[in-house]
Amino acid sequence: MWEAVQAYPPQGRPVPSVPPDSLHKTREPSLGKRKVFIIRKSLLDELMEVPHFRTIYHMFVAGLCVFIISTLAIDLIDEGRLMMEFDLLTFSFGQLPLALVTWVPMFLSTLLVPYQALRLWERPQSGGAWTLGVGLGCLLLAAHTVVLGILPVHVAVEYQLPPASRCVLVFEQVRLLMKSYSFLRETVPGTLRARGGEGIRAPSFSSYLYFLFCPTLIYRETYPRTPNVRWSYVAKNFAQALGCVLYACFILGRLCVPVFANMSQEPFSTRALVLSIMHATLPGIFMLLLIFFAFLHCWLNAFAEMLRFGDRMFYRDWWNSTSFSNYYRTWNVVVHDWLYSYVYQDGLWLLGGRARGAAMLGVFLVSAVVHEYIFCFVLGFFYPVMLLLFLVFGGPLNFTMHDRRTGPAWNVLMWTLLFLGQGIQVSLYCQEWYARRHCPLPQSTGFSEHELSRCGIPALLASRQVESSQTRH
Repeated sequence: MWEAVQAYPPQGRPVPSVPPDSLHKTREPSLGKRKVFIIRKSLLDELMEVPHFRTIYHMFVAGLCVFIISTLAIDLIDEGRLMMEFDLLTFSFGQLPLALVTWVPMFLSTLLVPYQALRLWERPQSGGAWTLGVGLGCLLLAAHTVVLGILPVHVAVEYQLPPASRCVLVFEQVRLLMKSYSFLRETVPGTLRARGGEGIRAPSFSSYLYFLFCPTLIYRETYPRTPNVRWSYVAKNFAQALGCVLYACFILGRLCVPVFANMSQEPFSTRALVLSIMHATLPGIFMLLLIFFAFLHCWLNAFAEMLRFGDRMFYRDWWNSTSFSNYYRTWNVVVHDWLYSYVYQDGLWLLGGRARGAAMLGVFLVSAVVHEYIFCFVLGFFYPVMLLLFLVFGGPLNFTMHDRRTGPAWNVLMWTLLFLGQGIQVSLYCQEWYARRHCPLPQSTGFSEHELSRCGIPALLASRQVESSQTRH
């Protein structure tokens, strides 16, 4: 499943010599394979060297210029002045300093607790001192989990953080939890296998600190490094990431807000719902591409360059996928590596190396729940559109549209389903967002008011339309 893997040898045995080019072709069991980091560039960096592909990038930049020109033209016609207003951007990143302050204890907890717990467990396994150390380490990890699990949620709900500031907290929450788990998962087994004597020395603190910032979720004591830092490349990627944020604001402001902000003022119908989904497919797929380019390419490459991290394969050519199983593997290689190592492989180990379907289902469940949690955290309400799309459509498509499906027709089908899926998400989430603002509940009902969906958008909009009609008469 990976481009570079090697078998994890049993303790004390050498790594089997398998030619790198043929390793992925062998039918060696997936149980025991490890991610191997090598120096390589990101795929888009290689493609950008081709003038024909670079022109596609220029077309997206031209699209941003068109959005800017249209905004200025509308302001000039309506207001008689040329001024760029970023109300949506300002609202989304409101209270960002509070989110950054909240991040500090989250990071310090991740920096100190897992490493200190490992140091407690590396002591010689004899007497009651080691048992006490194990218990203390477990208590520290429990406190660390509570801090990462509760603190960002409390701050987001208590201070009503807007969506982008919530994004900072929830992505850091998930990232730090995944990094903590990877560090302990890779180092604790060796510590616990030690018998008597000195035990196994914990890795250096500097290697753990480097791991917390480098763009991977798989811990290794060392990684391949590039010889120097290209600061112009860093600045270029950060500038492109900022441009993607502005691009997304223009798309939401011009293609989504005018459509969905007034839906609660109109009679609800199935036709209106279907048309809203079709209308949302274009901005939805644009948002998908912008998130991919801004985060998986620009943001991760900027940090990789600053830290001289050599392996830049954060994604593969997912756009050429002819099956959803390949799409899930290549869209986000960083997260896929973590899921493959610690959910799929560990699931196979628990099942005795069998029931691969059950292990894959476990990966889908974990991924679906975490994605839905992120949406719930960012938007401030529970509306399981993503969860249902993952479980009802994503899972079956993963097993039916498998790697044996090849040919351009399957790639067209995959893109068609991506368009429709993005349209459904953008349409339903936007409708729920504005329904909650235009149709507030008459009184506070605690958790249900803030977190749960309002009993279905159609019924809510229809009831509010009836009430407004009665008021007018």
